[in-house]
Amino acid sequence: MAATDHLVIFDTTLRDGEQSPGATMNKAEKLRIAKALEKLRVDVIEAGFAIASQGDFDAVKQIAENIRESTVCSLARALDNDIDRAAEAIRPAERARIHTFIATSPIHMKHKLQMEPDEVVEQAVRAVKRARSHVDDVEFSCEDAGRSELDFLCRIIEAAIDAGARTINIPDTVGYAIPEQFGETIFQIMNRVPNADKAIFSVHCHNDLGLAVANSLAAVTRGARQVECTINGLGERAGNAALEEIVMAVRTRQDLFNIDTRIDTQHIVPASRLVSTITGFPVQPNKAIVGANAFAHESGIHQDGVLKHRETYEIMRAQDVGWHTNSLVLGKHSGRNAFRTRLLELGIQFETETELNEAFTRFKALADLKHEIFDEDLQAIASDTRQKEEEGPYGLACMQVCSETGVVPKASLTLTVEGKEHKVEAEGSGPVDATFKAIESLVDSGCNLQLYSVNAITSGTDAQGEVTVRLERGGRIVNGVGADTDIIIASAKAYIEALNLISRGGIRQHPQVADV
Repeated sequence: MAATDHLVIFDTTLRDGEQSPGATMNKAEKLRIAKALEKLRVDVIEAGFAIASQGDFDAVKQIAENIRESTVCSLARALDNDIDRAAEAIRPAERARIHTFIATSPIHMKHKLQMEPDEVVEQAVRAVKRARSHVDDVEFSCEDAGRSELDFLCRIIEAAIDAGARTINIPDTVGYAIPEQFGETIFQIMNRVPNADKAIFSVHCHNDLGLAVANSLAAVTRGARQVECTINGLGERAGNAALEEIVMAVRTRQDLFNIDTRIDTQHIVPASRLVSTITGFPVQPNKAIVGANAFAHESGIHQDGVLKHRETYEIMRAQDVGWHTNSLVLGKHSGRNAFRTRLLELGIQFETETELNEAFTRFKALADLKHEIFDEDLQAIASDTRQKEEEGPYGLACMQVCSETGVVPKASLTLTVEGKEHKVEAEGSGPVDATFKAIESLVDSGCNLQLYSVNAITSGTDAQGEVTVRLERGGRIVNGVGADTDIIIASAKAYIEALNLISRGGIRQHPQVADV
């Protein structure tokens, strides 16, 4: 195995994480997350799938232009056009990587690729060589390796390394593997491939059976030295291995893992909250490391033990992963300079003074409603301001909602459509239902409401509520997010944002659909 003095963390939140239904991010949001990942000291940031769309290409290129401490990577199928497009997008990067892949399982080769094994090996070699003509750092993945035949894996991996691949990734694409078996697969590959010492071996595990982290760690114990993961475990279907769980498991159990990561763990919670705010995917309270209850103790016995000696019931310190590390709490008396400074510390930078002024105005308005403004509030303000960049046809001018015991709730709204105001009203089973029905009475979107979720951004009764609305139309799924101290207003904002996303259209090409 190629030498590495640490476990390489390859974050794919911006690529695989974005493939969660409704988790699509715009260019500005992707750059914010990329900067948070750089602050985390992530080794490799998979910035996107450059050929999927012009938006993906632009986002990858912008990240390549702005990130200097992490390697910037673009995914590419084993196709010339994919590889050339990826190379073009990452060209400005200080450190650049092309990640190319092809399916290797019998079921994928027969039914998806419709290729013979010899053809697949030939295509893989050609792809790696083409990628190496652009960059020195090339990663090759065997898609659906978890269901591939071991002999064929060894054959194609040996050929890929000979062609110039520096990293070999073994993905459990469909979450089929079991830890002991997956670890043994990694061990066998690394011992049977003659030139295995010339590459770093990597794993990319999905969570369909809830084993993504366990499988990844099993692979590390058997020699893997790169783990591909996402913030909050975001990703397709049941998600990916969670970065925060991988990092803290390895760091906490140094008695079992003789290697550590370079991650600055104090930035884990801020990164988690940023991704949650931007994607509209709330973190469950009992989520390991970053959930609200991760370091909470209700049992009297547990509380007593922790008070006497923390390590009786806590194997990590909350501060080490970023809980309660906000050094500056803003309020209504805070000035523009303090506001700007804190935004910069959070990796938020507006391109124009107009955007900054708008965000500052929103901050002051919120400060009049809340005693203290926390980092999570600032992230929500930034997201709300950024939405103005890609506004759709719909907007909320004002609204009034009546909800009274024994009276049918009623919502009256003034909406803007292409800048023109329209007054609408409707009754419903509750204030939110009435609000959505009022909006639909004008828009008639034909969308199906798949998810309505409310999450408090911070603690306290004056906290902003963050509402996520998931809409589906014609097979396309989007998430709209709205934040406000008034949950009904936040709900209206979220619904309208989702409608604007639906109205924009645009289909991303899925990286697992390969026309070869």
